[in-house]
Amino acid sequence: MAVRLGIARLGGRYPALLALLAQLAATLSIGVLIVLAAQFSAWRPAWLAAGLAQGLLAASLGQWLGLSRSWWWLNLAFVPALLLSSGASLPSWVFLGAFLLILLLNWNSIGERVPLYLSGARCRRELTALLSRQAAEFRFVDLGCGPAGSLLQLARQFPRAQFVGVETAPLSFAIAWLRCLAQDNCRIRYESLWRTDLAGFDVAYCFLSPAPMAALWEKARGQMAAGAWLISNSFEVPGVPADELIELHDWRRSRLLLWRIAD
Repeated sequence: MAVRLGIARLGGRYPALLALLAQLAATLSIGVLIVLAAQFSAWRPAWLAAGLAQGLLAASLGQWLGLSRSWWWLNLAFVPALLLSSGASLPSWVFLGAFLLILLLNWNSIGERVPLYLSGARCRRELTALLSRQAAEFRFVDLGCGPAGSLLQLARQFPRAQFVGVETAPLSFAIAWLRCLAQDNCRIRYESLWRTDLAGFDVAYCFLSPAPMAALWEKARGQMAAGAWLISNSFEVPGVPADELIELHDWRRSRLLLWRIAD
């Protein structure tokens, strides 16, 4: 259990590294099974079947260790895609394009140790209930808004409030910016959360990773007004109990943690 927790903490900071470890462990396990089968029986698995077994094992290991659903699908498809493409006459730019697409969506996991996490429907419902307590013209910032699905839905539900999303993953930013163009009370900035001034916001929301939470809490305490809220999806501020905790009862065992900025 202690080893698993240690690896999970590592994955929270470096999810790409945890995905790589899951791939290597799955490849080694399937390789050992194939060698044993060759030694003690006449059974020989097809390469694609072995690849699918490796992908399923890698995806399951990654999920068991805490990787998000987007990584589950990547781990599942990686080796089978390689095997399929090895016999196909695909141009090299296809593989380069796929790599760049993943990179542009998960840029934050390299520099800021923040992977792409998407807030689910239950999270949006609970956020809506929380924001209903605010005055009608509150200001809300999503620190790492991704493609802005949740942010845009909230902006439509609270038309008198102002919503801002900040994002530094290039493709996620472009998608979010285009989606929010027609929504008057929602704006997207290509900006690091560390450069974002929180002073004018009543609510700051984030779905990041364990790595930045302590520093983000200090930033929020130093910039946000008394009574303002910091809301984190799933990840705690070390040593600071949340004022409210809302279980989302989803497959990730997510929860919303809310801290009120004191005087």
